[in-house]
Amino acid sequence: MLSSPERAADALLDWYDRSARRLPWRAPPGASDRTPAYFVWLSEVMLQQTTVATVGPYFNRFIARWPRVQDLAAAPRDEVLAAWAGLGYYARARNLHACAEHVATTLGGAFPETEPELLKLPGVGPYTAAAIAAIAFDQPATPVDGNYERVLARAYAVETPLPDAKPEIRAHAEALTPQQRPGDFAQAMMDLGATICTPKTPACGLCPWMRDCAGRRAGLAQELPRKRAKAPKPTRYGVAYIAMDPNARLWLQKRPDKGLLGGMLGFPGSDWRETPPDDAEVARAQPFAAAWRAIDTEARHTFTHFHLRLSLRVARVSDTGAAEGEWVARERLDAVALPTLMAKAARLAFSQLDQDTAG
Repeated sequence: MLSSPERAADALLDWYDRSARRLPWRAPPGASDRTPAYFVWLSEVMLQQTTVATVGPYFNRFIARWPRVQDLAAAPRDEVLAAWAGLGYYARARNLHACAEHVATTLGGAFPETEPELLKLPGVGPYTAAAIAAIAFDQPATPVDGNYERVLARAYAVETPLPDAKPEIRAHAEALTPQQRPGDFAQAMMDLGATICTPKTPACGLCPWMRDCAGRRAGLAQELPRKRAKAPKPTRYGVAYIAMDPNARLWLQKRPDKGLLGGMLGFPGSDWRETPPDDAEVARAQPFAAAWRAIDTEARHTFTHFHLRLSLRVARVSDTGAAEGEWVARERLDAVALPTLMAKAARLAFSQLDQDTAG
C-alpha cells in the first residue's frame, strides 16, 4: 500500500515535473499561468472515448479556427459537427456547441471555477467538471478516469471488479489529492496511467510508486483492475439508400438531432433493429421511387454498445421528387465530413457504381 498520502503525492509530482507529456492543451508542470478553461474543457470533451494521438490534430484545428469559446459559440452548428466528424460520439459535438453558447452568452465567456457550477453546463458531467476545476483553476478536485482507476487498483491491490470497485477507488483518489498543485497531480495521474502503469505491460521499474505498490508486491499488477465480464455486443441491422445523379453527386439527408449520428449528414434508410429488415420494411424506408438495387457488400461498423450491419441499395437518378435532402458532389464529401459509417457506405456505393459505368 502507498505510504502517507502527502509523501505519495510529492513523489508523483516530482516524477511529473521530470516526465510530463507535452500536449497542445496543457501548460507545463508548475506553470504560473494555468491552462485556459476553454482548452481544458475542449480537450476533455474530445478525449472521451478517444485517444490522445487522435485528439491532438482535432484540438489544434478547433483552436486555430475558433480560438475562444465565443468564436465556437458563434459558429454555425453544422460547421462544428462537420469539423468534429471522425471523432465519433456526435452527441458530444452537439453538447459542445450548446455549452459554448451558454458560456458565451449567459456567463459572458467565462467558465465557472467550481465543480457544482461547472456541472450546470450543458453536457458537462462529474468527470469533466472535476477536470476543469482541477486543471484550469487548481481546485482540489479529483477527476477519476480510467487511468486513475487502473493506477489505484494496482497501488492498493483492489481486487473487487470494476465497476463495483469505483467507490473504493474514488475514496483512495480523494485521499491522495493534494491541496497544493491538485491540477498537476490530476494530470500526473493521467500520465502515469498512460505511459507507465499501462493496461497490459506496466513498466513498474520506472514508476515513482514502485516500492509501495501493493499490486506489484503481490504479483497482481498486470491482472488489475479486475473487470466484471461483459455481455457480448448485440448486432443490429438496417438498410441505407444511396442515390447518384448524372453529375456523380450523392443524395444526403440530415439525420434527426436525437439518436446516434444526430444532426449529421447521411444516407436515408431504415431504423436499426435487432433483426434484418424484411421486404416491407425495406420498401417503407425508400426515400423516393427509383430503380433501387442491392449491392453484395454491407457497410459494417461498431458503436459503443452494438455492431451494425447496413445493407445498401443504390440507384442512378435524376429527380428525387419532393424528398428533403441535398446533392453533394463526390469531391466535396470530405468537406461535409460524413460520419465514418456513412463514409464507408459511400465508398462501397461508388465502387459498385463505378463498376457499372466501366461495364
